[in-house]
Amino acid sequence: MTTGPDAGFAARHAVLAAGYGHRADPDDPALVLAMPLVLHIPKTEPPARTEVLEAAAAATVALCLDPRVGEGTDGEPGPWRDNYLAWTGARIRKVARRARGAQWTAVQDVDGVTVEVDGAQARAFVPGRVGALDQRVRKLQIGGTDLDHDEPGEPEPGLPVLWLNAELGMTVGKAAAQVGHAAMLLAGAMSAAQAQAWASAGYRCSVRDADAPTWARLVGLVDAGRAVAVRDAGFTEVAPGSMTVIATPNVPAAT
Repeated sequence: MTTGPDAGFAARHAVLAAGYGHRADPDDPALVLAMPLVLHIPKTEPPARTEVLEAAAAATVALCLDPRVGEGTDGEPGPWRDNYLAWTGARIRKVARRARGAQWTAVQDVDGVTVEVDGAQARAFVPGRVGALDQRVRKLQIGGTDLDHDEPGEPEPGLPVLWLNAELGMTVGKAAAQVGHAAMLLAGAMSAAQAQAWASAGYRCSVRDADAPTWARLVGLVDAGRAVAVRDAGFTEVAPGSMTVIATPNVPAAT
């Protein structure tokens, strides 16, 4: 017999479903709130770009629905709850960095969630003030490392698909932040039961580049309420208001 989501999961899902705040940024840049993401990109034999992005998306939404961002069965707030809710009440910002070797090992001890997809790994960290970022994360490189575009083939049937706007030419770090946001939006657009079913599958998803004709068709799905879109604030790389990712709950049928 199918059962609904447990109360704790439903409450955490409700935060995503409610959307996000637009509180003005503080005057001091060090007080801006952001979720750090770290991508494991070894110097030799780096993983495929697509799989890194799929891991980043899954790690982001996994942290957002982790029991530690909610309340325990005793009604006490989880250890990550206050920081997480402060972040969701402000502008949603993520900053992606890359790590290798001992750097990657070290950041596993910083509060967060790591996801592996076919050998590719990404870790999402508890949001917090930019100026208070753990030094093990702060010292990691933000730019300067990218991954070649690969040819992953058709999206896997039955999985949500996060479609990147290929015309924007985003770096892997920028794309990681964008697919993470898309995964959050998609989870929030699902029912709590659907989101918990996705959780049981490890938040697996397919990330694919959308060419111009595909993108036009996807925009139509957004307009019809059958997909969700990320519109970027334009702080880095792309113009404000750019539609960077469109997320569909499964592989959309060709028209």
